[in-house]
Amino acid sequence: MRIRRRHFLHLTASAAALPAAARLAWADNYPAHPVRIIVGFAAGSTTDVLGRLMGQWLSQKLGQQFIVDNRPGAGGNLGAEAMIRSAPDGYTLYMVPPAVAANAALYPNLTFNFIRDAAPVAGVVRVPNVLEVNPSLPVKTVPELIAYAKANPGKLSFASAGIGTASHLAGQLFNSMTGANLTHVPYRGDGPAMADLVAGQVQVGFATMTASIGFIRAGKLRPLGVCTVQESDALPGVPSVSKFVPGFEASSWFGVAAPKGTPDAIIESLNREINAGLADATIKARLADMGGMLLTGSPADFGKLIVSETDKWGKVIRQAGIKAE
Repeated sequence: MRIRRRHFLHLTASAAALPAAARLAWADNYPAHPVRIIVGFAAGSTTDVLGRLMGQWLSQKLGQQFIVDNRPGAGGNLGAEAMIRSAPDGYTLYMVPPAVAANAALYPNLTFNFIRDAAPVAGVVRVPNVLEVNPSLPVKTVPELIAYAKANPGKLSFASAGIGTASHLAGQLFNSMTGANLTHVPYRGDGPAMADLVAGQVQVGFATMTASIGFIRAGKLRPLGVCTVQESDALPGVPSVSKFVPGFEASSWFGVAAPKGTPDAIIESLNREINAGLADATIKARLADMGGMLLTGSPADFGKLIVSETDKWGKVIRQAGIKAE
C-alpha cells in the first residue's frame, strides 16, 4: 500500500518528536537518582572543598544526593576526561578548576578539547592569588620588590604549587610584565611551597588567597598585593598589583560543567540552583572567608570566562616555553 507523501511526512515528524518529548519529560523529572560531581584533585584541595559545598546545597534543593567523586591526576585531566566521556544526561558533573585554562597548552596530546567537549553550567567563585613575601625580605610594596629584584639579579626565587599551576603562571606573568626575573621553584602542592616560603627558603610567592590568608593573618607572610584588579575585602588595605603593573591579573576561578549534549533544561535548572546557592548567606560567608569573589551568571557567561582564560594562559605558557612535568 502506498502512503501519500504528506501523510508520510506527518508520521515522520511525529516519530521524530517523540524522543524530544521524552527528553523534556526526563529533564522535568531531573534528578531521579544521585548525581556525581567529579573533582580532578585530591580531597581537601580547594576544588574538592568547593565541590562538596555546592554538592551539599544541590542535594538539599533538588532532593537527590550530589556526591563528590575524586579523580586526581595529570593536573585535573583525568577527572575532566572522565566527565567528558560520561553520558550527557546530567548525572555526571565536573567541578571546573583553573587548570583547564592551562592544560590545553601544557598537554598538547590531550584526547579531548575542554571548550569543545564540555558544556558550561555555572561559575561559582574567583579566588585571588596574592603576591606575598617572607617578612625578612626588605620590601613592603610591589615597586620595591621589582626594584630589589632588578638590583639583585638571580637572588630572589618564587615558590609555586607545581609546574603549570596558577601560582606558577602568576609568577611567570609577573616576570614577563616587570622584568623582575624571579627564579621559579616548583613544589608538589601548596603545602610544601608555603612551608618553605614561611621558612625563608624562597622569598616570594603567588599562592591563592585560600592557601595564603592564614599565614598572612598570623604575620608569617607579608602581602604586597592581590592579583585581581579588584581589591579583596579579605585583605583590607592591601592594593591590587595592577595598580603598579597595569593589566596584571591572576586568579583561580571555579565553576561547574557537564558533558556536551546535556539537555539545556537540566543545565538551566542547575545554573538557577547554583546561583541561588551563591545568594545564600551561609555559602556567601564561607566563600568570603576564603577570599572568594562570587561568579554569578549564565552558562554562557561561564563559557566566555573559560575561553578567555584559556587564550590568556596559553599565550603565557607558549611564550615561556613551559612544559608539563
